[in-house]
Amino acid sequence: MYILIVIASINPLINFKKLQNFAKNCDSELKVVIIDEGNKQVRKQNEKILSEFPKAFFGPKERETWFKQRFVSQANKLLEVIPERCHAETSFGFLVSYEEKPDLVIELDDDVFPSDGASFFQSHKENMSCSTAVQVKSTSKWYNTIDNLVRKNSFSLFPRGHPYTLNARQGKYKFETKERDCVLNMGLWSVCLDLDALTILYHSGLNGKGKHCTATLKEKKVVVGSGTYFAICSMNTAFVPQIIPAFYQLYMKTLGIDRFDDIWSGLFLKKIADALGDAISLGQPLVYHDKRPRDTFKDLSAELEGMAINEKLWRIVDELEIEGKNYFDAYESLIFGLQKSIDKFGKGLQKKFMRLQTEKMRLWLRVVDQLA
Repeated sequence: MYILIVIASINPLINFKKLQNFAKNCDSELKVVIIDEGNKQVRKQNEKILSEFPKAFFGPKERETWFKQRFVSQANKLLEVIPERCHAETSFGFLVSYEEKPDLVIELDDDVFPSDGASFFQSHKENMSCSTAVQVKSTSKWYNTIDNLVRKNSFSLFPRGHPYTLNARQGKYKFETKERDCVLNMGLWSVCLDLDALTILYHSGLNGKGKHCTATLKEKKVVVGSGTYFAICSMNTAFVPQIIPAFYQLYMKTLGIDRFDDIWSGLFLKKIADALGDAISLGQPLVYHDKRPRDTFKDLSAELEGMAINEKLWRIVDELEIEGKNYFDAYESLIFGLQKSIDKFGKGLQKKFMRLQTEKMRLWLRVVDQLA
């Protein structure tokens, strides 16, 4: 099995140290694609850390060269699909993945620490395979991923991207046992949960981290049923490359809005996967999330307008009729539906932001189409 690991980082990748021994003796072929900003000193450190892995670094210059080699006269225009200096640059790694056609793509953040390589990769592969799982559907159309964690803290928590509307937070779950293979699996986290800035502030987290929350899994694999959404966080995620046409990480750090790239790309993907009859799961592997200290108020400022958009966007997406028999055509159908609904975002910043997103999403399809 060929596994391609995508990571966007400007830091030394110390979380890969526990994966080194596994890389030496792994039956699978592994490769790491690092999306960085071209810092020579950091790259030198990462060359050493990743000594056992085949790897490729893509900073701004390498990304520009990559586009020029493939698209010539269109390169500068198509390069505009990749945002600058933000986590959503992982989209470039997905383009590399789409071209190289691995069996499995794993997206990993640099502050996520697997317990060991063997269980990390095996857990993702098991959840992607046709295995027995709990399938959940919610009367609210939303599943709270933190509900699959056993925590010492009894207070209710919802992850970053879960809507605030009361209806989305008071749903009742219906469970049944299913055997499903999946096109995407999201691993969960312990210690620092994936929370938005408002929640972190509410729990006195001025350093962006919130309270530490040691957790274990209730279920290794939870398939989220058709018509039920959940907040897809990309920090520990595996997927098949066939979904990449519909898994653009969106254009963030623009118009004052950031940190919704994975949330909204996940929302779009779940809608499309449901329409195509495919399944998406969450659960194992559980990783240690050692989030770096950061300014919570700065995060709140970047998230605030996006939080308002989020309350409207999922409802609009839920009502769309998706056409197409593959991820490319279905994504094109979703874009068309969003563009027809653009007036629902008002006349100001939100409308301008969403119009920009649909333009970038169409550009993404142009790039993917020419790589196919």
